[in-house]
Amino acid sequence: MHLLRLLLPLLTLAAFDAAAADCPRIVSQSPYLTIALDWLGRGDCVVGVSRYDERQLPHTGGVSDPDAAAIAALAPDLIVTSMLTAPDTLAAVTPAGARSLRLGGYRSLAESEQMVAALAAASGSEEAAARARRFSRELQQRLAAMPARQRRILLVSACATRPYSYGRNTMLGDLAEKAGFTLAESAEGIHHLHDGEPIDSIPALVAATRPDIVVNLMTRAENHCDARLGALPVTLLMLPGDNFFHPGPRLLEGLDELKEALQ
Repeated sequence: MHLLRLLLPLLTLAAFDAAAADCPRIVSQSPYLTIALDWLGRGDCVVGVSRYDERQLPHTGGVSDPDAAAIAALAPDLIVTSMLTAPDTLAAVTPAGARSLRLGGYRSLAESEQMVAALAAASGSEEAAARARRFSRELQQRLAAMPARQRRILLVSACATRPYSYGRNTMLGDLAEKAGFTLAESAEGIHHLHDGEPIDSIPALVAATRPDIVVNLMTRAENHCDARLGALPVTLLMLPGDNFFHPGPRLLEGLDELKEALQ
C-alpha cells in the first residue's frame, strides 16, 4: 500500500503526459470550427482562436488576416481555418512542421458533414471520429423526422441591418430541402434585399415567393425587426439563429427547435 501511494503520482503524471501527447496543439481561425472541435471532444486541444471567437484564449487574427507572429508563438501542430483564407496566406503563416486545413461547411449539409469528419481525422482521435459519425447519423434522423410535408419555406434574417434570405447552394437552403420542405427562395446563395430594388423588403419577398412558412433567424445582437413582420399573411416562426448560422453539430439543436416550433 505504501509503494502504491508512492507510485500513484508517477502513474497519474504518465497518464497526463500520454493524454497531452495525443492532443495536438490546434489554432482555430473561425468560431464554427472551434464549436465543432468542442463537440468532437477536442476543445481542450485548442490553444489559440480568432478575434471573433468567444473562447478566452490567445487571439490569432481572422480568416482573411491571420497573425503569423501570434500563431508562431503558440507552436501549433495544426491550424484550421475556413475557405475564406487564401491558400497562399495560410501557407505563409503556417510554422515549419505544422499542418494546416482550409475547410468549408456553408454551401451544403454534405460539406458541413465533411468539415466535421475532416476535423475529427486531423485531430487524431478515435473518439472524435466516432462523434463525427454520430453527427451524420443524428442529422439524417432529425431531417427524416421533420414535419415538412413539402410546405414552401422561406428562411430569412429579417432583423439584420440589411435583411437577407437563404437560397440554393447555401447550407440552410440545402437543410430545408433535405428536411422535405420546398424552398420558396429561387435565388442562388444569400439574397440581400436593397432599397430601390423591386424586392426591397421581407413583405415584398413574401409576396413574390408565396411561402407557407417564414422562419426568421435572429442573432443576439439584433433588436430592430421590421414591424411589418407581424402582419405577414403566412405563418411566421421567430427562432434564435445561433444553432443555424454555424455549420456542424449545432444544427442538431436548430432542427429540434424548428420541429418544436412547427408542432
